[in-house]
Amino acid sequence: MQEEDIGVADIGGTHARFAFARIAGGRVRALGPATVLKVADFPGLAEAWRAFLAGAKKAAPRGAALAVACPVRGETLKFTNNPWRLRPATLARELGVETLRIVNDFGAVGHAAAQLSPEDFLHVTGPRRPLPRPGIVSVVGPGTGLGVALALLDETSHRIVEAEGGHAGFAPRDAFEERLLRRLRGKYGHVSVERIVSGPGLAEIHAALPEAAGAPAFRDDKALWAAAISGADASARAALERFLSCLGAFVGDVALIHGAQAVVLAGGLLPRMVDLLPRSGFAEALAAKGRYAALMAELPVWLLVHPQPGLFGAAAAFAALEG
Repeated sequence: MQEEDIGVADIGGTHARFAFARIAGGRVRALGPATVLKVADFPGLAEAWRAFLAGAKKAAPRGAALAVACPVRGETLKFTNNPWRLRPATLARELGVETLRIVNDFGAVGHAAAQLSPEDFLHVTGPRRPLPRPGIVSVVGPGTGLGVALALLDETSHRIVEAEGGHAGFAPRDAFEERLLRRLRGKYGHVSVERIVSGPGLAEIHAALPEAAGAPAFRDDKALWAAAISGADASARAALERFLSCLGAFVGDVALIHGAQAVVLAGGLLPRMVDLLPRSGFAEALAAKGRYAALMAELPVWLLVHPQPGLFGAAAAFAALEG
């Protein structure tokens, strides 16, 4: 079993993270420390990549893998909040590597979930069963957006189906959510679940709450999230409770559509709520599927808490291809 060091990157709207990873036998054996660079400091990925290599005092490796915050389709990859443009046909040459693998950033999270050890997961709800092998796992996570992926696990391998499920239409469950939908429809037209179950979505929920009327305004989303998680502001915490309930309802829908036997939660927000999430209305909303309520209550749900799932997942995607 020959080991190989590859370069990996996780490229978002604000930051690009780089590291070296060691792979062998179709698996990630080690992930080195991450180098975090600001996207705005570089005209393109190639310049940031060279800065990473220079800082590490290493030459370009034979292979590299990228996790990118955009769909991996077409001749040019365009980010939503990042001015870089990537051309897959010429990118390997620009980076000085022989083999390049590019995956969607949340697809990378799916690859990470398929290869990480049990110590990288925390139990949220349902039975404490490990991820099924073979089996079907739904991977869902709110961050700046709302990611969805499908993991098809075998005993020693896996496949990841990348998806854009966060852009499915929001389905209100009660009078408040119907009012919220009408309000957002007036702003956006189509109202995806991502408009509500994502970092910016908490402010949309908070603005629609009756108890938030007349309350002091938060200076930005960061302050609102801090008050919600700490419980320092009652209206902010109420918005977060509704957020987690909406997340649970959506996760239940995704699991039913996928025919999932387990769920992995990920993304940048939930690891900040490891104590709150199991005590919230998340589990109740997930299971509230009428005739399938008993089945949904038996669905194991785990939270991925690895500090660099995008980098690890990019390496896992490369390793799976090579293995």
